[in-house]
Amino acid sequence: MKIDRLGILILILMMLMCGSLGMESFASEKTVILKDVRAEISRKFSKAEGLPDEDCLAIALDEKGQVVVETKGGFAAFQDGHWKKLDEAPPVFTQKGHLKKRVAGALKVDEKNIRDIAQGPGEQIAVALERGMMIKSQGSDWERAHPRAGHHSWSPVDVRAVGYSADGTLWFACLQGVGYQKNGEWTLHPVCEGLPYNDFTSLAAGPDGEVYFGTTEGAIRFDGTTWEYREGPRWLPDNDIRGVVVDKDGTSWFATAKGVGCIEQPLMKLSEKARKLEEDIDKHHRRTLYGYVIGAHLKNPGDRSEWSNEDNDNDGLWTGMYGAGECFAYGATNDPYHKERAKKAFEALRFLSQVTQGGEHPAPRGFPARSIRPTSGPDPNVSEYTAEKDKEHRENRDPLWKIIHPRWPKSADGQWFWKCDTSSDELDGHYFLYATYYDLVADTDEEKQRVRDVVTAITDHLIDHGYQLVDWDGQPTRWARFGPDLMNHDPDWADERGLNSLSMLSYLKTAWHMTQDGKYQKAYEDLINNHSYLMNMLVPKVNAGPGTGNQSDDEMAFMSFYNLIKYEENPKLRASYAGAMYRYFLIERPEKNPLFNYIYAAVCEGEKYPGPWGGADLSASREVLEEAADTLVRIPLDRIMWPHKNSHRLDIVPMAPHTQFDTHPNRGHLRNGYVIPVDERTFEFWNHDPWNLDYRNDGRVLADGEAFLLPYYMGLYHKFLAEE
Repeated sequence: MKIDRLGILILILMMLMCGSLGMESFASEKTVILKDVRAEISRKFSKAEGLPDEDCLAIALDEKGQVVVETKGGFAAFQDGHWKKLDEAPPVFTQKGHLKKRVAGALKVDEKNIRDIAQGPGEQIAVALERGMMIKSQGSDWERAHPRAGHHSWSPVDVRAVGYSADGTLWFACLQGVGYQKNGEWTLHPVCEGLPYNDFTSLAAGPDGEVYFGTTEGAIRFDGTTWEYREGPRWLPDNDIRGVVVDKDGTSWFATAKGVGCIEQPLMKLSEKARKLEEDIDKHHRRTLYGYVIGAHLKNPGDRSEWSNEDNDNDGLWTGMYGAGECFAYGATNDPYHKERAKKAFEALRFLSQVTQGGEHPAPRGFPARSIRPTSGPDPNVSEYTAEKDKEHRENRDPLWKIIHPRWPKSADGQWFWKCDTSSDELDGHYFLYATYYDLVADTDEEKQRVRDVVTAITDHLIDHGYQLVDWDGQPTRWARFGPDLMNHDPDWADERGLNSLSMLSYLKTAWHMTQDGKYQKAYEDLINNHSYLMNMLVPKVNAGPGTGNQSDDEMAFMSFYNLIKYEENPKLRASYAGAMYRYFLIERPEKNPLFNYIYAAVCEGEKYPGPWGGADLSASREVLEEAADTLVRIPLDRIMWPHKNSHRLDIVPMAPHTQFDTHPNRGHLRNGYVIPVDERTFEFWNHDPWNLDYRNDGRVLADGEAFLLPYYMGLYHKFLAEE
């Protein structure tokens, strides 16, 4: 997929002063430079906005370029931001009706058999019929089109739509695919070349050469290179497209069975998108006075006016990742706005280690809570989290599940419930934030010491308790277990062996980086030399190829790799770690995850593949950075979790049987091996499964912007991304 289609200008930078980004050096030759990029925004119109009826039959542009629509309840024109009912049919509809009637007589066909008709320059006329496509030029007879291009030779039947672009190019759509004729030459795009769907209803050309196709299952945009599929309530009032037009501004308008929809194409810098998402976080996504960042639950689908926030098992992880993004933002821009936001996130995570101390059920020092709730609200231990439910969970779902009650002890001051049974996910988020905050934001000895204090407390807890988190009951938590006995000798932990070995080494190396305390290096070397943790982490992902394994594990692994490789000073060890990450990244690259791409690029730059057959440069290619930027551009500003359906698409290849060992079967990817782009599916965090095809959301969850902000600011900081 080419990033050019989004208006992105990719330049090779030899000299770029980085003052605009707050950087002190020159940008890399791989840096992806973005100018203003296309930011799609959808709008939907119903009777509430003035439509006579929501069952729309046709749509057109009148002689003034104004959008007009035919509905079952009459005609309307879009004027000054709303629909105005018209007393009679606009001329554009009556003229097309007269043309259709005249052509039907000339071709001796029933007028009802004409699927579409279009008039081009020089009075050329094209007609879509079940039997094929008929074309008539001025002064010539009607001819049936037999397009031929290269190895393709078509005799189209069941032609659904025809249309002309402003430069006179003729486009058509049929079950075989789409094609166009320009200056007498045909170009054909059969279904096998990436067309998402082919049950066409209409088409319209835009002012910049793009073409939109209406189908019975959504809309398709084609810019000559890339197909984009728009379906579901994120983009449309309904998937049944009855007609499409594109106005002079490039806004596409769709007549559907449930109203009119439009997709605007404003140009926007990614920095503007970032600021909008940060403002939205402040409005919708901060929970408690500490400001934990999490998704919002909307009272009504798609309506942001009423919402609520609830605690999350992974409050520490998500707020940690959000906070790390703000650390990178400060490192890239030196803007106090980002410094303050990073500090707030650090304090929120720091409090999770403080709230567990004291009270009726005190945890050992260094034990961080998963989450907190104010005691002014309902007691979660009464009905939500009971010992009986824990027992049922162990019996029916997870034989290793921890039974503990209360799962939400009270803090010593009585103001908070804190959630125990903290996981390895949380620790990865904590260490990732603490490391970036320490390196990029904490600029005084006092502030750095505050970071050291919380990191050493957690790390000492792990060392003192056999490399595991031990809860208030004196027993290990379910998931935060990293000790050699389990990792090397317990089959129940075989899947976690590589990842948890990687995480533990990363924690120790991070603590050593901050303190230079030899006990952390000693523990680190002991796990490597005497307990095979280096060998364990060389294969941290249990998988059967791309699309397999667990995306939560992937997210955790990449954050751990970032700190481990960055802080390792031994060239041989660093090369081993980089080689392991390279092999991991080969599995992850088809997901086009900007966070993973940037982490890999940041820590593997200049590294060589280790071993007797090594020596290859592990540095990320420019294509890896382009793919990351493409995803950042595509992430919609609308972060509502809408349903999406892709399993019916023609450009999807189902996952092979050997990849289905731990997941549901409704998964697949594009013909090029990459996952469906982010603007054609739904995701909240980077731990989602991008190989899923269908998403059963209901529009009641508003995701926060962390999934964009962290990789965006990381890209800026590492100079993989810049804006003009």
